[in-house]
Amino acid sequence: MGLTDAKIKALKPRVARYLVSDGDGLNIEVLPSGSRSWIFRYRLHGRPEKVALGRYPETSLKRAREERFRCARLVADGKSPARVKKLERQKTTEQMTVREFGERYFIKEIEKRWKDPSNIRRWLTKDIYPWLGEKHVKAVTPADVQTVIYRKRDHGMEVSAAKIRGVLKALFDYAIERQVGALEVNPARTLRPFRFTRPRSRDRKLDPKEIRKYLHTIYRSNMRRQFKLAFHLLLLTMVRKSELLFAEWEEMDFETSEWEIPGERTKNGKPHIVYLSRQALEIFGELKVLASGSKLVLPGRSSLAKPFSRDALNKALEGLEFGIPAFTIHDMRRTASTLLNEKGFAGDVIEKALNHTLGGVRGIYNKAQYAEQRREMLQYWADLVESLISEEKIIRLPLRTTHTA
Repeated sequence: MGLTDAKIKALKPRVARYLVSDGDGLNIEVLPSGSRSWIFRYRLHGRPEKVALGRYPETSLKRAREERFRCARLVADGKSPARVKKLERQKTTEQMTVREFGERYFIKEIEKRWKDPSNIRRWLTKDIYPWLGEKHVKAVTPADVQTVIYRKRDHGMEVSAAKIRGVLKALFDYAIERQVGALEVNPARTLRPFRFTRPRSRDRKLDPKEIRKYLHTIYRSNMRRQFKLAFHLLLLTMVRKSELLFAEWEEMDFETSEWEIPGERTKNGKPHIVYLSRQALEIFGELKVLASGSKLVLPGRSSLAKPFSRDALNKALEGLEFGIPAFTIHDMRRTASTLLNEKGFAGDVIEKALNHTLGGVRGIYNKAQYAEQRREMLQYWADLVESLISEEKIIRLPLRTTHTA
């Protein structure tokens, strides 16, 4: 007695996959995951073979029986249904374009495996399809891939260039695995990252126009509001990334406008006071609200008691296109130092604000903290940064009453 839809739906998954016969070689295979697929088993020239006929319920019982009948006729003619299906699939996919296959890849692989696939979607749509989308998968060459990657690199977006190369590499690996277009060599594998990325310069600094682009791009992005404010604060306060990432509210004194970073979190092991500008205070005020009662200034996504990981801010920047030469988060400190030196502020005052240890005899004898000078300088710096971005109302700041929470 054959299968019915009711019987198929009643089949329960087991530890190991198993088959249930419908008769005449047609079987439904039940996987431990609970999914069900049609299998036609037959013998050709005395040798056992099988061919997949589709998943249930996408392929109905009626359709599966029709496919079994078609396959049985091929066997009667001395042909292998499995071989015929492979050739048909290959013939179909030989004409598949990168855009067509990219969409299949995105649905089958990316959406199922990635929690947030928005970056990959953007790279496919904006960087890969415009240049490779209408090419057949099998026709894409290493030179084509290089064109896409170098175009991104030449716009100063080396990190994005490396990420796009990774997407293309994974896409073509999947094409080879799925036997699309008889592709045998991955055209993205021949282009190594070291060929289109350069060693990071240790003297990179942003000019005023680049600072403007930096902040505008961040505030217009879809990253978490906490991260937008954190990137702004890193520029205003001149602190190191880890000093802000693991900051706690007990370190803040909104009455005196001071933030005391304990020695265990500073590079030189000494406590460091950051004199907070009006703008920095307002940003911290909003972060206080966003912290929802956590002792941490930047509580993590999963728990108010735990901070974000050390590379959380780096990951937040991935995929953003600033349209300026590559830079790192740490370059914000060099940017502030350079521009303040150019504005005539004393070098020792700037070094103290950066919490650098002065070297040589000067470091031994100069114990001054330059509190008032640093306070004045950091307010000047915050006003200067604000003037660079004040033409557009893109930065929402809270009421100052949030400081006293």
